[in-house]
Amino acid sequence: MGTVCGVFGFWRRTKAEWLVVGLGNPGPEYASTRHNVGFLALDQLPPIDGVARCKPQTYMNLSGEAVAPLVRRYGIAPERVIVLHDELDLPAGKVRVKLGGNENGHNGLKSITEHLGTRDYIRVRIGIGRPPAGIAVPDWVLGPISGEEDIAAAAHAAQLVVTEGLAKAQNVIHAR
Repeated sequence: MGTVCGVFGFWRRTKAEWLVVGLGNPGPEYASTRHNVGFLALDQLPPIDGVARCKPQTYMNLSGEAVAPLVRRYGIAPERVIVLHDELDLPAGKVRVKLGGNENGHNGLKSITEHLGTRDYIRVRIGIGRPPAGIAVPDWVLGPISGEEDIAAAAHAAQLVVTEGLAKAQNVIHAR
């Protein structure tokens, strides 16, 4: 699919203050899967002045190939990049926000870290839980969402980071 990033928001500008990235896989066969909760959350993010939004049109494992050129094009510091993504280590229904940290085996995050050259970007972690015994992780993440995932809270978290700051977003979202 190439390294294109489906961009919407203030894409015509030469400068943006923030870049919000929803991770997922392109194509209708992946639209409602656990791996695409980042895309789904980005869809719920309201327009915010100074924010460019991106759905990488690469597959998940190559997300950095689409994100890094946008970061350079807009001149955005990595700590002003917000990545919405699925998180196996959180139960469905939980959302957590953090700056930097380990990728915990998430190949989309690994690709972004590699292409940005840093781990210092904001992650909005959308809990999808671990698969039950007997179900492989790839089958789980590519399986249908359960409806328990708190996609609206993830979109709200990204909005709070941009409008109120990281600490406020963490206080509000982590108190749920």
